Amino acid sequence: MRIVVADDERMVRTALRAILSAEPDLAVIGEAVDGAEAVSVVRELAPDVVLMDVRMPGIDGIRATERILADAAGRGPGAPRILVVTTFENDAYVYDALRAGAAGFLLKRAAAEDLVAAVRLVARSDSLLFPSALRSLAASYGGPAAGSPPPWAARLTEREADVLRLMATGLTNAEIAGRMAIGPATVKTHVASVLAKTGTRDRTQAVIAAYESGFVSPR
Repeated sequence: MRIVVADDERMVRTALRAILSAEPDLAVIGEAVDGAEAVSVVRELAPDVVLMDVRMPGIDGIRATERILADAAGRGPGAPRILVVTTFENDAYVYDALRAGAAGFLLKRAAAEDLVAAVRLVARSDSLLFPSALRSLAASYGGPAAGSPPPWAARLTEREADVLRLMATGLTNAEIAGRMAIGPATVKTHVASVLAKTGTRDRTQAVIAAYESGFVSPR
């Protein structure tokens, strides 16, 4: 798994590189000191995962996330998964980064094994990273729910609606399959349909849309 680390603090970049490079299936292939360099490095190296600090000089991690994903959309499938690495969990910057397309976030004080697990989880993309924290962020910064159901809600089948609600609790595809007594392949099909109908890139974005529209309550 090819990884780029973007952080304006050299010690943080060094620590992240050391932790990740110790794993046989992970390789840090590039670094960036700010958002502008992150966009350039990702464009050049096409990593699988980007570890992105949100508070950086010049172009911050939120704008960099938007630009990286816009670049990837222009080139077709294969967008990198972006994992926000932050100092503060309950931070509007973190929520804005998730809304911009980041797949999840991790605290800088996290243990090494949690960092490695988070990178692998966002790369696999079949469940949410820290769903309870995402719910808390949505409750704090998501704004008031719409007064009427979003247009896409009527397009969801009953099964798809159930899958989206279970996605919001952080269940993996396998766990959703067990809860609904259907096959994992069927769940994967339902998830793909939910993403298409909600117009979202991945399950994190779909869950944010569900929270912000009032389809699922973060409270």
